[in-house]
Amino acid sequence: MARATFDGPILSGDNRFGPLRNVGYTDLVQATDIDFSVTTLATAGYSGGSSQFVWGNNIPNINGIVYTPSSTTFPSVANTPTADTSTNIYRGVVMYIPAGSQIVDVIVDYVTAMTITSSALTSTDVYVSNNFVTSSPTYASASIATTTVGSAGRKTVAYTGTQLNNMLATTTDILQPNGNPNLSQVVFTVAIVGTGLSALSAGKFNFVLRYVQPDNNIGTSTTYPYGNLD
Repeated sequence: MARATFDGPILSGDNRFGPLRNVGYTDLVQATDIDFSVTTLATAGYSGGSSQFVWGNNIPNINGIVYTPSSTTFPSVANTPTADTSTNIYRGVVMYIPAGSQIVDVIVDYVTAMTITSSALTSTDVYVSNNFVTSSPTYASASIATTTVGSAGRKTVAYTGTQLNNMLATTTDILQPNGNPNLSQVVFTVAIVGTGLSALSAGKFNFVLRYVQPDNNIGTSTTYPYGNLD
């Protein structure tokens, strides 16, 4: 099967012209599964490790780089997630999307409950941001459990008004060389907090990001996406 990539938003519909024009932007999706029992690089479900988040767009998962977001610094500077301790364990996924995209939906599926050694668990949360964060995410958050490993299922993703506004146009986080399009960074961070933490050996998450690529031709009636003559 042939593959192609598109530099620009994808429109679909069956009436391209006139007052009843019905074309709309097509959602784009990136999704990554991580399974804490899988620690072998480039294996389906590979979950990274201490200070190492994963990138799932290579299929299967490989090591990913979380960058310090900046619209002025080139080359971009890596931001290493905090290493595991007895009180905090962090795992996560980094995704790169076109700068200025509109995030339409964030899905956090807790597929298999975690197995972890602990004296006491305080909380497990997922933060969705443009960086590795342990609080106050840019885009969204989801609570997995408090005091226990929690139960599997699709988790409620919460948004503040500020976060919803941020989702309308993602920030420029990664500058590209030679005029290549700049990127936004979306990081899903699983933050496990407690005491006596060790031996995170099982647990599976599926993270889904739905977004619309920005259209830089909006407002120019002579160019795409206003139609053509064929």
